[in-house]
Amino acid sequence: MASSAGERTKGTSSSHDVTHLLCAWMGGDAGALQRLIPVVYPELRRIARRYMSRERTEQTLQTTALVHEAYLRLVDLKTVNWRDRAHFFAICARMMRRMLIDIARSKRYKKRGGGGTRVAFDEMRNACPQYPPDVIELDDALNTLAEQDPRKERVVELRFFGGMSVREVAHVLQVSDETVMRDWRLAKSWLWRELSREKCDGG
Repeated sequence: MASSAGERTKGTSSSHDVTHLLCAWMGGDAGALQRLIPVVYPELRRIARRYMSRERTEQTLQTTALVHEAYLRLVDLKTVNWRDRAHFFAICARMMRRMLIDIARSKRYKKRGGGGTRVAFDEMRNACPQYPPDVIELDDALNTLAEQDPRKERVVELRFFGGMSVREVAHVLQVSDETVMRDWRLAKSWLWRELSREKCDGG
């Protein structure tokens, strides 16, 4: 993850192109989004594949469909003050997370609380292997964390869901690499306790 991320952050030409197109789009050039998508499509697919790989059951929304749905939602975004390439992919990562959560909640509603989509969260699995958290439980825990410490929640989202390196997350959040590593470690510990308390103790 870190090595490929390093290559991405060093891709100054690609970063410049993305930033230029984002500025043009934000400035009212509707065609800029059409020119942007081919540039960012491979990275969007990478993010989407990472989301899909986190799930233990088959997801009806496949990688390509997830990217296309993200594109449709991007078209409707009018008020985002795009900063650069890293900011764009951070927004996309959150957007994809919300889409999958919406689908998971819809499935749970139809099944009246059963058959939630499970995700591979190593710390939780080590503590309580018979009860891996589903994506809704993890999202609920992250929302609780966001109320207490929004930055730590963002670090988890960008690292765990978006697959970003420490350096990329630091750039998005405008903090040091050391701060990201500390937040990542503390956030994982907090989530481990929260999810373990709810599932292993029968809460």
